[in-house]
Amino acid sequence: MNDPSLAIEISHLAYAYGKGDAVHDLTITVPRGRCYGLFGRNGAGKTTTMKCLLNLLRPRAGSVQVFGLDPNTHEVEVKRKLAYVPDFVAFYPWMTVRETLDYLASFRARWNRDTEGDLLRRFRLDASQKAGALSKGQKTQVALIAAICPEPELLLLDEPTSGLDPIVRREFIETVIGAYQEGDPGNRTIFVSTHLITEFEGLIDEFTIMDGGRAVLTLGADQARERYQKIRARFTHAAPTVEFKGAMHTRRAGRELELIVNGEGPEILAHLKSLAPEALTCEALTLEEVFVATLR
Repeated sequence: MNDPSLAIEISHLAYAYGKGDAVHDLTITVPRGRCYGLFGRNGAGKTTTMKCLLNLLRPRAGSVQVFGLDPNTHEVEVKRKLAYVPDFVAFYPWMTVRETLDYLASFRARWNRDTEGDLLRRFRLDASQKAGALSKGQKTQVALIAAICPEPELLLLDEPTSGLDPIVRREFIETVIGAYQEGDPGNRTIFVSTHLITEFEGLIDEFTIMDGGRAVLTLGADQARERYQKIRARFTHAAPTVEFKGAMHTRRAGRELELIVNGEGPEILAHLKSLAPEALTCEALTLEEVFVATLR
C-alpha cells in the first residue's frame, strides 16, 4: 500500500449493510492515467466501493487509498484531487444552473470556464433555468459539467450517463471524457461504474467484473479481446454434438455451431477444422459480451 504511482489502491475491502456483505475481500489497483471500468449487476457492490473511496462509508475490513492517501485521515487532500458524479444527482432546487455552477466552482482551486461554456452549449442547457425544474438527464448533465471543469486528477463516475439521451450520451463519452483524459495524458484517471459497457468500449483500459460483492474477473481490455473469442462454424449437415473441452458456452442450431472460448481458441479451432465445416469464423468478444459470458 501507499504507492503514489497508483490513483486507486483497494486491498481486501469489505463492507456490510446489516448481516449481508455488500463488498467482500475486494482488491483492485488502478494506475494513474488509466480508464478503469467497474462492471456488475445492480447490487453487485459497485456504488458501495465508490463510497468507501470517498470516505462516505468506512470499510469494515481492508483498506482503500487514493493517490497513496487514506481518504479517512486525508479527506480534504483526497477530495481536492477528484470529482464524483453519483448515480442519483440532486441540487438546491431554488438555484439556477448558473448559480449552481458558480457555487460548485467556489469550492475549487481551478475551474475551466471555457469548458463550462462549451458543455452548456453541447448539452443545450439554459443557465437561467432553476435546478428544481431540470429533468433527471439535465441534472446529470450539470453534474458532469461540474465534474469536468475543475480538471481533477481523478474522475469517479457512478453510472454517469444515466438519463442522457443516446446522442448526448455518445458525444459525452467519446468527446468530453476522451478530451478530459487527453488534456493531461498519463495523469488523469477515470474510474467508472456503468451498465453501458458497449459505449465505453473504446476508453476502457482495464476492468473488474463484480458479482455478489466479489471480484470475479479483472483483466486488461486488450487481453480480454485476445482471450475471449466467439467461434462460429456451419456444416453441410447437422452440427456435431461432440463436446469441446475448454468452451465456456456452446450453442447449436441446425447446421450452425457457436462457441464462446476463453484462451482455448487455437485448440478448438483446430478441432473444428478437423470436422470439415462449410464455414468457420472467429472474432473477439466485446467487453459487454465478456461481461455476459462471465456472469451467465
